This record gives sequence, C-alpha cells and structure tokens, in this order.
Amino acid sequence: MSQQVSQQYAFRTQKSVGLVGGTPTYDPNEAFQAPDSTARTYQYSPDGRFFALAVPSGVRVHQAETADLLQELAIPNVVELKFSPRGTYLSLWERHVKLGDGAQHKNLRIFSVSTGEELISFSQKSLDGWDVQYTISESHAIRLVGQEVHVFNPAEWGKGIVDRLKVEGASSITLSPGLNPSVAVFIPEKKGQPASVRIHSLHSLSAPPTCQKTFFKAEKSQIKWNNLGTQVLVLTQTDVDSTNKSYYGQSGLYLLSAAGNFDCRISLDKEGPIHDFAWSPNSKEFGVVYGFMPARVMLFDQRVRTLHDFGTSFYNFISFNPQSRLVLLGGFGNLAGKIDVYDRRSLTKISTIDASNTSHCEWSPDGKFILTATLSPRLRVDNGIKIWYLLGQLLHVQDCEELYQASWRPTPVDTAPPFPAVIPPAPAPSTSVQAATATAKPSPARPLGAYRPPGARGQLASLAYSREEESGSSSGTPRGGNSGTATPTRPARPASQQNGHGRRHVPGAAAAASPLPNADSGKQQRKRKGPKEKGGEGAAARRDGGAGAASGSAPVPAAAPALAVETGDLAANNNEESVPPTPGVEPLDPVQKKVRNLNKKLKAIEDLKEKAARGERLEATQLKKIESEAEIRKEFEALSVSS
Repeated sequence: MSQQVSQQYAFRTQKSVGLVGGTPTYDPNEAFQAPDSTARTYQYSPDGRFFALAVPSGVRVHQAETADLLQELAIPNVVELKFSPRGTYLSLWERHVKLGDGAQHKNLRIFSVSTGEELISFSQKSLDGWDVQYTISESHAIRLVGQEVHVFNPAEWGKGIVDRLKVEGASSITLSPGLNPSVAVFIPEKKGQPASVRIHSLHSLSAPPTCQKTFFKAEKSQIKWNNLGTQVLVLTQTDVDSTNKSYYGQSGLYLLSAAGNFDCRISLDKEGPIHDFAWSPNSKEFGVVYGFMPARVMLFDQRVRTLHDFGTSFYNFISFNPQSRLVLLGGFGNLAGKIDVYDRRSLTKISTIDASNTSHCEWSPDGKFILTATLSPRLRVDNGIKIWYLLGQLLHVQDCEELYQASWRPTPVDTAPPFPAVIPPAPAPSTSVQAATATAKPSPARPLGAYRPPGARGQLASLAYSREEESGSSSGTPRGGNSGTATPTRPARPASQQNGHGRRHVPGAAAAASPLPNADSGKQQRKRKGPKEKGGEGAAARRDGGAGAASGSAPVPAAAPALAVETGDLAANNNEESVPPTPGVEPLDPVQKKVRNLNKKLKAIEDLKEKAARGERLEATQLKKIESEAEIRKEFEALSVSS
C-alpha cells in the first residue's frame, strides 16, 4: 500500500462523522460505524494511531487504520478531548458546574487509552489552556494552577505533584518540544508594570530563568516554539490601539532563545497588525504576515536576518508543508480565499488556487496535497471539503450540509516520506470533481458602473453621476475602482440617438434634412476652443469640421444649402449658436423656455417629496433640490406676472 493511499482525512457534520481515504480513491472507510447521535468533536492522536470521538452519551476510541473500536468511555457531555503525544493518555473536559454539597467538580479527567481506566482528575473552570501539556517522550506533564506551575510524572499519576514553580501574575504557560524541554511563562502587564516572558528549564525549575524579556503594550500573548525547542516566537497584543491607527489593537513580535544567548524584537517595515506567523519544520526560519491590507510577507532566519520578501498581497495566513519544501500563503476569513504556493528552494510561485469561503486549510502529511474546508458556524452555506494538488489542480470535492470539523490523519515525522527533488505531476481527479463542475452554475459577470456607497445603493443616482452611469469611466472601470460593488449601467441608446445628433422619427412628420447640432456639444466645443479660435471664418470652419468628426458623421460639404436659422437677442447675448426650429413646431420665446424649465424642476421636486414620504432614502443633492422649491416658485410667479 503506497503512502498516498494510506493517507486519510476525517470530517464531522451535523449528523455524521466519516473517515475517508486519500488519493487516488477517496473511498469511505466501511469498517467505521458512524454514531447515530450528533457528535460534539473528534481528535486524532499526534502519532496517527488512534481516533477519538465525543458523542452525548460518551467517548469512543477507534484504531485509526482499521476503524476498530478499542474503548467506549461512558462519560457524557464531553466538550473537548485530546491525546498525549504518543497516544498513551486521553484527556476529557466537561463544562464546569457547581455541586450542591460544595465539593469541587473535577471536570478534567485523564484516562489510559489501552485500558480505559481513569488515572487522575482535576477541577478546570476555564476552557482556555484546559489540557495538561506533555513532553515529547511523555516523561513529564505540566499544568498552570493559579500562580503555580505543577509538574507530574504520567507514569505515576498517583504520586501527585513532583515539582512546582511559583510565578506571580502568570496567565499562560507553553511547554517546548524537543529532548531538553523548557517552559515559557507569560505574565501580562498590570498596574503600570511591564509584561514579561520567562523561560525555565523543566529539569531545574527552582533555578533562575534561563531567559527573560520584558515589554510594554502586552495584555495577551501567542507563543510558538520551533520543533527543536531551542527558540520561541512571542506575539504580544493589546485590545486597544493607543495611537488610534487600528481597531485590531497593537501587536509586537519577539524572538527568544531558550538558552538565553539571543533575544530581540523583530522590526517590521509596514504599519498594521501581525496577521500570522509560523516556524518552518526545519526550525531554522520563520515567516510573518503583517501590515494593513495588502499585507506584507517576510521570511527570516533564526537570527532575524531577512531571507526573502514575498511582497504585498491580500494574505493573512502562512503555512510550511511538513518537509519545509513549500510555503503556502492564503487570505481567508473576510478575504477572497486566494492561495499562493511557493517553492522554498527557488522562492518562485508554482501555483495559485481560488479557494473561496475557506475556513480551514491544512497540508497533508506527505506535503503534496492541501485540504480546504468551509465550516459552520463561520459560514452556513456551501459547506464542504476540497482537496487540491500542490500545483493547483482540484482532485476531490465533498459537499456537506453542515460541516463543523475536518482534518488529515497525522503521520509521525520519522515515518513520513521524503519530499521528491522534482515535483511530480498531479494525479487524476476523482469523479466528484467532474460532477461538481457539471452542476456548478457560472457566476454572472457584474456590469460596470459608477461606484455608489452602501447607503446610496438601490436609490436613483444624483444628476451629477447620471452621465457617468450611462457611459462608464474612460478606463472601463467604475469610479472608485471597486468593480465588486458597481451598480448596473443603463442600457445604451441607439446610435441614431446618441450624443444628441439623432432624433427619433415621428410617423407622419417630415424627415430632417441633416443632423441637427446639439446645444451641449456646442458648449463643449467652445470650452475646448483655444485663445486663437475665438472668431473668424477659419475658427468656424475648424469648429464645424471637429463637430463632424466627433459625431462620427461626414462633414457637410461647402456647397450644401445653409439651414434657415432664427437669430434673436437671447442667442446674441449668450454668445450661443442658434438651433434651427423643428419643422411644424412654433419656436418658444425666452420667457416661455424659462417657464417650461421651472415647471420641470417643480415636477421633479414633487416626485422627490413623494419618495421621501414613502420612506425612501434621498441623497444630499436631492435634499438640496427640495430645499430650493421656495426660490423656484418665487421665480416662477415673477415670470408669470411679467408675461
């Protein structure tokens, strides 16, 4: 059986739990019997040997490879469970309740996986940091109780605490992996006192800390050790940004050595929050995603020297594959879900994946496949699992009604296959990909239009933007640069009616001899007219030729009969080109034109009033138009009296 076939992943939906094989078959494990009731959570052991599942009636422990049932613990209402590093012990956490007789509710219970016997229990009220932490060899286990770090010998739980460390104000502890374990203790700032991180050797807790770092602006922390347990990254955060630059609060990133021979603050050249950071499995380098969007991604070595700048993009997630050969950069949550995969050796991008609505992303143990999942309750639609090859090909799709959890089955580091020197081609996709592609509905392309803020969408556009919505911007992109929120454009007018050079033909009316110039186009021509073209026959000829070229029609020959025009004082005073009358229509005098325009404005104001009465939201320009009603009526009355 090849390594690819032996890979499997598990998932938990609202109604079932499943174990599914990896490429190329993706067949469910028929030996696994899914529970009849709703499952609360599941967990693989870190070595991949066991699979535990919590249901309302208790906890079931299965052999991961064969799905055989090993233990069934009658412990109801378990909320969380976790294995020790070698799968020897299983910790269960129930919700803490107050007992009537005043006794403590020991809601953290530890069982032996092989025998199902309860070994020890504790009272643990908070879910944060609820489980005991084990060394990689399971020789020691620690937990934080109040102001003390308690150390146990798991082989002899009955002896109780074998060592302890008192640290005043400690809020969290993190045990390092590796053969020489250390404990990093975080103490948040309080009453003007700076925060600090202290590193103690687990084998000599009574000795002074091997490394200590103090810093301000640190109310909480996130601590990540490298795989060797020699160095630790500490992300400090505050809930409020005192500079009012970000609602994410303030953050800082520090690198500390367990031996105490090196510590520093990592200087980042872009303002904004630190979105994510991760160690490479080789323990020699780490990556950081930071800064306001688009965020920057940097790769540093263990002495905080810059190795590579991946540039800026919409990322908030970074992950190295287990063999340290590939780097995955993604943008999830409120970002679009784009994934870029880089080759660590050449530092070149090898694929881009569009994994929209991704809630969970994880490398496979062999480092060749990527699992992305859309989970509830983060998103309650389009829940499901997708498996991609590292070169970007979609290999498997599994849709679920409500998916709550998904993960690969772990593989021990020493048994994981080496990553190939040359990346092999992608295997053939499963039939689920063809079915999903056939049933997928193409998303309609949104028409371009003027950008409109959310509060003004669904309303009539202001007159100031009406022309922009009809024609769009010159670059083809809506003003504001956000095509994702563009409003639909109005349908284009026929060519005979565009730019005012055409006129709709009325049945029975005489045809026009030639296209009539538009008054608006005449105004635009005068605006474009240079200082040397203010008069003269040459300027008029140039204007006429420019108008013909702009309208797309042939210029009028010089021998054509001139149109009969009506000149008047109004045209002379306004320096406007006169418009010839339409055949069969009596021309209006200047007063009648003014009255007609005022009537149009009053009717538009009445329409806006009716919209406001219906509760529709009006723009500022529309409200200003309503306020000008009294002035327009006053002008209208003055014209009526004079006429």
